[in-house]
Amino acid sequence: MREAVIHSSAVIETGAQIGAGCTIGPFCHIGPDVVLGEDCVLKSHVVVTGDTRIGAGGTVYSFACIGEVPQDLKFQGEKTRLEIGARARIREHVTINTGTDGGGALTSVGDDCLLMAGCHVAHDVSIGHRVIIVNNAALAGHCVVEDDVIIGGLSGVHQFVRIGRGAIIGAVTMVTNDVIPYGLVQAPRGVLDGLNLVGLKRRGVGRADITALRAAFQMLAQGEGTFQERARRMGGESDSAYVAEIVAFVTGASDRSFLTPGQG
Repeated sequence: MREAVIHSSAVIETGAQIGAGCTIGPFCHIGPDVVLGEDCVLKSHVVVTGDTRIGAGGTVYSFACIGEVPQDLKFQGEKTRLEIGARARIREHVTINTGTDGGGALTSVGDDCLLMAGCHVAHDVSIGHRVIIVNNAALAGHCVVEDDVIIGGLSGVHQFVRIGRGAIIGAVTMVTNDVIPYGLVQAPRGVLDGLNLVGLKRRGVGRADITALRAAFQMLAQGEGTFQERARRMGGESDSAYVAEIVAFVTGASDRSFLTPGQG
């Protein structure tokens, strides 16, 4: 088995599990309940604590603090967890907290995510795969971020907000309500301003589906009835799986209202 390479100044508490091939740099501190998968790299001055799992191939850069207790006054020291998937790239000064009993006791980050410098991921957040969170953005507690989302720098996401798959949030944007899949949100008080067409094209989504999504967005923006009624109606008028995904998102359970086209 390949041995881990651990700098002599690093502190690895008894009970921590360090996978084969890991590299632990100078002055890192790893708590007793931490599990690192194979080939993880902790650069230097990294703190990983709490009941925290980091999947294989992850890289954590200097001065990140991973797995600390929630910033929640209701937290009373209960046992909660943080799970991070494979091949995460967690840059300098990122903070990610464990969950709370009231939120399911788990904070989770999927595979192949990039969290740029200074990001904060609060308690009980659920992040999907291939998500990018740009410098100094912050997710409040209980947020759900689905796969392939990009959150711009210096943005903030209100607690309990859901951001649908493939959406993009512009820089310096405050998001206070749910964002539909493939939505484009921008402006200081987030406005649903269209579709993430660049992202759709980059993922190879076909012309017919993009056309269907554009038509669906127009119906959401200009149709009659409530936002949910318009969503249900557009579902009956399109056979696109992408449109069906938006319908399911809008008609599903939510603790917030929705960003609607042209309104923050």
